[in-house]
Amino acid sequence: MKSPAADAYWEEFRKDTGLQDGRYVAASFGDNPTMADDLVALVLTGRKRATASLARDYRHPTADPFPAVGDYVVWLDGSGTPRCITKTTHVEMKPMSQVDELFAWDEGEGDRTRAWWLEAHRRYFGRQADREGFLMHDEIETVFERFELVWMG
Repeated sequence: MKSPAADAYWEEFRKDTGLQDGRYVAASFGDNPTMADDLVALVLTGRKRATASLARDYRHPTADPFPAVGDYVVWLDGSGTPRCITKTTHVEMKPMSQVDELFAWDEGEGDRTRAWWLEAHRRYFGRQADREGFLMHDEIETVFERFELVWMG
């Protein structure tokens, strides 16, 4: 999802912070513009400090690199406009069913409970499974990523 706007935003961040090294990916949350807007707003307010994705998403040749501690993400809103940059602080891969209460809270969505998180992610990953033709189940390998907000240009 890199674009000239994301590249310019990244370069402004580097200039402002004096960062010499570091890789970044550009991404948006969710699978539609409204969801991207709503979730990036949660990051900007400090409520959202975690995200989850499927491990399978990183296993094809054109995929973004697997998340790693120290990575930067330029988050885009639903129109593709860069809104903020986060830095990855923790990455763990495990079955979706093993999400815990603290991660659900840190992801900041809905009522922030594990039960809400599981139901919402079953629906979300289920839509992806329908689009891409794979079997969705609670034991699917999931990437649990925590981050800190480092810049809003």
